[in-house]
Amino acid sequence: MTRPAAVLFDRDDTLVEDVPYNGDPDLVRPVPGAAEAVRLLRERGIRTAVVSNQSGIGRGLLTEAQVRAVNARVDALLGPFDVWAYCPHAPADGCGCRKPAPGLVTEAARLMGVRPEDCVLIGDIGADMGAALAAGARGVLVPTARTLPEEVAAAPVVCADLLGAVRHVLLDEPRAAAGDRAAGSGRRG
Repeated sequence: MTRPAAVLFDRDDTLVEDVPYNGDPDLVRPVPGAAEAVRLLRERGIRTAVVSNQSGIGRGLLTEAQVRAVNARVDALLGPFDVWAYCPHAPADGCGCRKPAPGLVTEAARLMGVRPEDCVLIGDIGADMGAALAAGARGVLVPTARTLPEEVAAAPVVCADLLGAVRHVLLDEPRAAAGDRAAGSGRRG
């Protein structure tokens, strides 16, 4: 894997513990290894972004202000990230930004002045890998209990945890990709 110009992260269940439709910054908890993973990228001058589906806005469960407040808390704990891009649409809206569509990846790349194909997207579900593929970026899956077995089987690269994924991207630990391929069942909304 060649060194990326930027690493894009999914937010919920990748950088921070998933709290469904979270609008409360006090509930933000980084996943183990998140701070170190992001630090390693910054130390090497690699730009970072967060790309996140936030359908709670389109469903009327959250406001954009609440999502921005949660994102600001993630920035305070792990950031600052160079770019934040999120899709506010409900799944039925048919937009081009909701992952697995490429819109969030291409927008984050554009805002950072890099090509999508020079980016890596690290996420926890098949929609993240689909968005990376659709945009021409590389994808790295970090499965959680909600990741479906077929999403794990289809992923181009699978790492057991976020820090291992970043080390794989940086080639610090090439064996990280051989991490657990075990996955649970279920999905996030």
